[in-house]
Amino acid sequence: MVCYAPDFFEDNVIMFRSVKLFAALLKWPLRPLLKYKVVPEQPVTELNIDTSQPIFYICPTESGSDLAALKQVCKNLQLPDPTSDVDIDGVKHFRTLFLERPHTLVFKRGKTQALQQALALLDAHLKNPSLHAHIVPVSILWGRAPGKENSIKWLLGEAHAPNWLAKLLIVFISGRHSLVRFIPALSLQQMAAKFGADNDTARKLLRMSRFHFYRQRLAANGPKLVNRSQLFTALLAAPALKKAIAEEAKSKRISLEQARKNAHKLLLEIAADYRSSTLRVGDRILSWLWNRLYTGIKINNADVLRDLAQKGHEIVYVPCHRSHMDYLLLSYVIYQQGLVPPHIAAGINLNFWPAGTLFRRGGAFFIRRSFSGNKLYSAVFREYLCQLFIKGYSVKYYTEGGRSRTGRLLQPKTGMLAMTLQSMLRGIDRPVTIVPVYLGYEHVMEVNTYLSELQGSGKKKESVFGVIKAIRNLRDYGYGYVNFGEPLTLNDYLNQNVPDWKQAIDPIEVQKPHWLAGVVDDVSQNVMQRINHAAALNSINLIALALLATDKHTLTRQELEQQLDFYLQLQQQAPYHGQTTLPQASSSELIEHAISLDKVQQHKDQFGELISVTAESAILMSYYRNNILHLFILPSILANAILHQREMSWQGLLNIVRQLYPLLQQEMFLQLDDITAYCQQVLQHLVQKNIVQQQGELYFAPAQQSNSYFMLSLLADNAEHTLQRYAMVFQLILTQQAQSRADLEKQCHQLAQRLLQQHGITAPEYYDKQLFSTLINALRDNAYTQSDEQSRVQATDALVELNHTVDSLLRNDVLLSIHSIIPTSRS
Repeated sequence: MVCYAPDFFEDNVIMFRSVKLFAALLKWPLRPLLKYKVVPEQPVTELNIDTSQPIFYICPTESGSDLAALKQVCKNLQLPDPTSDVDIDGVKHFRTLFLERPHTLVFKRGKTQALQQALALLDAHLKNPSLHAHIVPVSILWGRAPGKENSIKWLLGEAHAPNWLAKLLIVFISGRHSLVRFIPALSLQQMAAKFGADNDTARKLLRMSRFHFYRQRLAANGPKLVNRSQLFTALLAAPALKKAIAEEAKSKRISLEQARKNAHKLLLEIAADYRSSTLRVGDRILSWLWNRLYTGIKINNADVLRDLAQKGHEIVYVPCHRSHMDYLLLSYVIYQQGLVPPHIAAGINLNFWPAGTLFRRGGAFFIRRSFSGNKLYSAVFREYLCQLFIKGYSVKYYTEGGRSRTGRLLQPKTGMLAMTLQSMLRGIDRPVTIVPVYLGYEHVMEVNTYLSELQGSGKKKESVFGVIKAIRNLRDYGYGYVNFGEPLTLNDYLNQNVPDWKQAIDPIEVQKPHWLAGVVDDVSQNVMQRINHAAALNSINLIALALLATDKHTLTRQELEQQLDFYLQLQQQAPYHGQTTLPQASSSELIEHAISLDKVQQHKDQFGELISVTAESAILMSYYRNNILHLFILPSILANAILHQREMSWQGLLNIVRQLYPLLQQEMFLQLDDITAYCQQVLQHLVQKNIVQQQGELYFAPAQQSNSYFMLSLLADNAEHTLQRYAMVFQLILTQQAQSRADLEKQCHQLAQRLLQQHGITAPEYYDKQLFSTLINALRDNAYTQSDEQSRVQATDALVELNHTVDSLLRNDVLLSIHSIIPTSRS
């Protein structure tokens, strides 16, 4: 005979049955009111839930509507029915535990039987070591509104346990915007074996679940919203801002009241006006938009975000910046992962009607391109950002400062990162963690304007008319990629690198300790490297890498498939980093996808099929190639060395890479723990594929007429533009008299334009003045140049050797062309 666990009294059995009956009655009325998002999407596989063992659920609140919704979710996921019972050794146990009962209209609520249920389950496992049931915490959030501070709660009860009237309103209003969140299962056998089956263990189980549910609500909904006017009042009363206001009044000879009004005006310009209703509507609009724009959005490593949020970290998202679409895409993806979207630092240029208002209500706060010595603006912005961190809001900013026009990562602007660290020095009581994000596209909607901007046409001002024009041009843009990189917890970094950093904490005054500048620079470089680690290989950037390496930007389909397979196998066998993602499609499918997006031309005749890009689109395709060039740059350097020398020793190849690596590292944000091991992996793969020949310690190219030689030359060509720029700058420094930094950068840029015109080079980086500045910095930092008494740049002896190395990697005709355009004037 089967009976219920003896700890349950008859009224408790009746209570459970009444909840189950209520859930059954709600099945059909609830169906049109319920639309939910499950996180993670496949909890059975993603959370490793063993369905062959008994499964129990634990929920925050005893609710018929919650149970009815969970029943529908579990049915769709092929999980056990939460309203059913579980038979363990002849004893029935209710499958679902509830932590607490909802509030009533008179504020009295009894206790649930969760403690007795947990005791019975732990006792059953203690008696039977072969039993391995799991308990899965599940929360159902009806809507994602965080609520407001100091709101009236007496009518509806607490938000997480509302009374029946409040729950009725919540289901009607927010039922179609619900989130169902599963947490990794807890092993009852492990708990019983480790802690026993007494009251303390059962309470520990319930306490853990209650804490998880609190963190879930906070992660999904965010902290309670502060009334905007109250926030402004509090900010203006902050000691640091009061001091800045007093200094403003003194320096401009105005009254304190006028200076205060100036500060208030700046707050109105900067501050977000976060509204959950905007997010709810925006989620629906963006879901439609992505279905219209993209074949799909591919997301990787999102479980890292949920783990950080569950642990209570203050999350700072730092993505690369490719397009204005980044603002919408990343916030949408974060929201779809069951997390509250961050407050976003947006350029003041985006604060135009009506987009500015919508962005502000979606969490955007606006920042000027330059603080330009405006101390009051700096103080207001710093205090506002600090308050966001203190209140617990996640934040997103683009450390590049603007969109990349070349497809490469830009050198980081460190102002926001410095203010983040200074906010930590105000005494934030949670770990602050930076999450690098790689954003990739198979089509960037602004790419056609980037080249003209690089050529000097100037950046067009954003306006509503530009938005309308962009909407009219909507079409299939292929896949979008959101790869979350390896998080960097700033507390851990500081503990390791600045052990006494906490001595600088001051809850009132802004701190600028002596170590701040060095830490900011190091962290910014580290973050950029982690973004590049998480790069996404896709159809367009891989095909661009292959086709742009040919003179006519054309390959037969067979040659292209072969080269794509080679590149993918290279990244599999000698990966640049474990977080880099590769496409699952075959090379043939990648080509078909690119054809469908009109990125390449297809030509068939009696000899076969040709795949090409037009001369006009070649320079645009180089943008996508540059997204992943850092993954192939060192293999390309090795290929160049082998191609241009009859034979190369292992040590000779390694010396070349070590010479160039510091320059490439600074330009492309490379980061390899072991350069020697990486080069060995690359060469081993090239030899295994017969792309390179090996005899003992010597490596040499295959016969020139062979297919292997052709594949090796395509790989080598990926580094050619970089090496040409290096050779041009080195030759300019070596052959010209010492000159100022500004004159050198100007001359580099002018000579690059000359090379473009002479040779039809399809590389937007030749237009980018910042790349030349970065290279000149790298030469200085690595002692290849030095400054004379007049701060002019001049070569050291080490640059002569480096120049010889680079020259050995280039064709003679290329070197002759470079030398011909650089007049010799060194005396």
